[in-house]
Amino acid sequence: MSIAILWFRRDLRLADNPALSTAVAAHEKVLPLYVHAPEEDGEWAPGAASRWWLHHSLAALDASLRVHHGSLQIRHGSSLDALRAAIKASGATAVYFNRLYEPRAIARDKAVRRALEADGIEVASFNAALWCEPWDIATQQDEPYRVFTPFWRNLRPRIDEVGPLDAPANLSLVALPETSALDALGLLPTLDWARGFAEWTPGERGAQEMLGLFADDAVGHYVESRDIPARHGTSRLSPHLHFGEISPQQVAAGLREQVTKRTNGADIEPYLRQLGWREFGHHLLYHFPKTPKENFNPKFDAFRWEKRDAHALKRWKQGRTGIPIVDAGMRELWATGWMHNRVRMLVASLLTKNLLQHWLLGETYFWDTLVDADLANNAMGWQWVAGSGADAAPYFRIFNPVTQSEKFDPDGAYIRRWVPELAQAKGRLVHAPWEDEAFLKASGYPPPLVDLKRSREDALTAYQAARSGP
Repeated sequence: MSIAILWFRRDLRLADNPALSTAVAAHEKVLPLYVHAPEEDGEWAPGAASRWWLHHSLAALDASLRVHHGSLQIRHGSSLDALRAAIKASGATAVYFNRLYEPRAIARDKAVRRALEADGIEVASFNAALWCEPWDIATQQDEPYRVFTPFWRNLRPRIDEVGPLDAPANLSLVALPETSALDALGLLPTLDWARGFAEWTPGERGAQEMLGLFADDAVGHYVESRDIPARHGTSRLSPHLHFGEISPQQVAAGLREQVTKRTNGADIEPYLRQLGWREFGHHLLYHFPKTPKENFNPKFDAFRWEKRDAHALKRWKQGRTGIPIVDAGMRELWATGWMHNRVRMLVASLLTKNLLQHWLLGETYFWDTLVDADLANNAMGWQWVAGSGADAAPYFRIFNPVTQSEKFDPDGAYIRRWVPELAQAKGRLVHAPWEDEAFLKASGYPPPLVDLKRSREDALTAYQAARSGP
C-alpha cells in the first residue's frame, strides 16, 4: 500500500491545495500531519493572537478531515524528527508540502528535503500561497522589483492563467499510533483576553463565508468604502490568507463569479491590486530577507530615532495617546486582533514620525497582537510608513491623524465605538477633544501625548538630515 505524508503548515485547507491533490492522485493513502515547531521560527514564532487563530484553524481542519473518516495527526518538536518518526510509524514513502517563503522556513525546508531524500524518501513541494513564485517574476534587467507599480503590471496578466483546484472528492486517510492532542500545544491564552475574537471564524469554512460576505455586500462599493474604518468595507480576509485557509486564486475566482451575477458594474480590479501588495511583500522578503530587522533603504541607517520611550510606548499600546483615531485603532486591535488598514497607517505614522520611535518597536507589537500577523507584509507595511522601505516615496509623508479622521470618519462613528469617553463629543471635538479644555477634563480622556504640529516639524528636520547625510 502506497502512503504519502501531507505535511500541513500554513495551508490549512482541503480545496486548492496542490500538495494534497498531488498526494491523493499519486498514492493510495494520505497521512495528514501538522508539526508544531515554533522554535524553528526563532524570534518570529507566532505571536499570541496568531496562536489563538492557529488553534482554531487546526481544529477546523481536523473537523474537515473527520468528514473523510480521518483526523489531523499532530506532533510537537523538530520537523525533521517528527517527519522521520511518522514515516517509520506509517511506512510512508513520500512527503508532500506547500512552500513557505520566510528565510528561516526556506532554510528549514531545504534541510528537511536533503535529509529525507538521503533517507530514500520522495519529497515534493508546491506553491499554494501566491499567484507567482518570487523567483519567477523579475524586471527586464532580471532583478527583483523594488517598486510596486511595475511589479503589478508584470504580475496582473498571470493572475488569470490558473484557477483553483477542487478539494479531493475521496480522501483515504491513515493515522499514527500516537498523536498529540491539539490542546497540548498550549496555543490558547491562559487569561481570557481573546473574548473579542469571537467575531472571527478561523478555518476554511470561515474563509469562504468571509469571501461570500465581501463579494455580496462590499465589492461593489469597495473603492468608496475601503478607507472608512466604521464600515466593513474591506475583505477582512488577511488572517485567512495568512494561514492558508483560502488562496488568492480562490479569492479572485470567487469575486469573478459574483461579478458575473451582478448588474451594478462591480469592479474587482482595485481589490485584486490590494492582493498584489500582499504578493509584493512576499517578493521583497524573499529577495531581501533582512528587511524584518533592517532598513530596506540603507540611507535610513543614519536616521535619528529617539531613544526608546517606555512611557510613550505604553500609552500608544493602550490606546491612551490622546489622539482619538489612533487610540480607536489600538483599542480595536487589542479587542479583536485586527485593525482597519487605513488606521494601521495612522497609528504607525504617529509612532515612527511624531514620536520618532523605531519602526521595529511597532512591528514587534503588531506581530504579537494581530491575528493576521504576516512577516512579509508586517515588515513591508511598517517600513513603508516609516519611510525606510520599498516604494515608500515620498519618504517624508506624515499623516495628520486629525484631518485623516475628519475625512474618513467624519461623524466619529469609529472613534465613538472604540473610545467611549468621546461618545458625547460634539462636532470637531470627537477628532480633536483638546480644543475644549473643559470638555476634555470632564470626559476623562487624556491630553495629547505629543504636539502634532511641532512633532511633524521635528520629524521633517530629522528626515532631511538623514537624506542629506554621507
